[in-house]
Amino acid sequence: MTAARTCVALRHVAFEDLGVWEAEIAAHGYEVRYVDAGVDDLEPALMADLLIVLGGPIGVADATEYPVLTEEIALLSARAAANGPTLGVCLGAQLLAVALGGSVTPGEPEIGWGGVDLAPGASSTPLRHLAGAPVLHWHGDRIVPPAGAAVFASTESTPCQAFAIGAQWGVQFHPEVDGERIEQWLIGHSDELRAHRLSVPELRSRSREVGDDAAVAGVRMIREYLRGLEPPAISRR
Repeated sequence: MTAARTCVALRHVAFEDLGVWEAEIAAHGYEVRYVDAGVDDLEPALMADLLIVLGGPIGVADATEYPVLTEEIALLSARAAANGPTLGVCLGAQLLAVALGGSVTPGEPEIGWGGVDLAPGASSTPLRHLAGAPVLHWHGDRIVPPAGAAVFASTESTPCQAFAIGAQWGVQFHPEVDGERIEQWLIGHSDELRAHRLSVPELRSRSREVGDDAAVAGVRMIREYLRGLEPPAISRR
């Protein structure tokens, strides 16, 4: 009997989980396991057939206060060396960029629903499903992509919204988010929303308007991404 492939989701806060992606990942034969940063051993993340590093309210610049971020960067470097497929989302994308030799700088905050501008090369990637679709932006930093990375998406204030090097993919936005559960985000990030003087009722209302379309696009994206993986790609020694 063939063992199930494993997908580890490295999580920083409970409500920023795999969202609409989780059922699709399981449907592709992966056993989904969460590893909570700063609590759980990171070893399962190193050895997983697929690693997805999720978002959170801290950033690469906070590594002194949160040493687990340094551990995660080392983990991502090791996975890249072993050709382990990795997908970073928001904070996860920033950590992945640094692990691959890029950097992260302060940027213009983007919080709320909007689109992304896809580069011509994105038309042959899973990101093509996001063309014209709403996605949730929730970040204040900017990725400087590693040398050799293909940049597939941007917005006016964030030149690198998605990048890839081989089996390592990063997206600055949130195609995984479930708009039906936006209340958890609004509560969990309440301080940030107040600091930026953003309207909670408006974000809630907008989520109701576009959440279904975002979910469909996000599921189509992850479906094509999963179909493109050849299991298991990671070398085990």
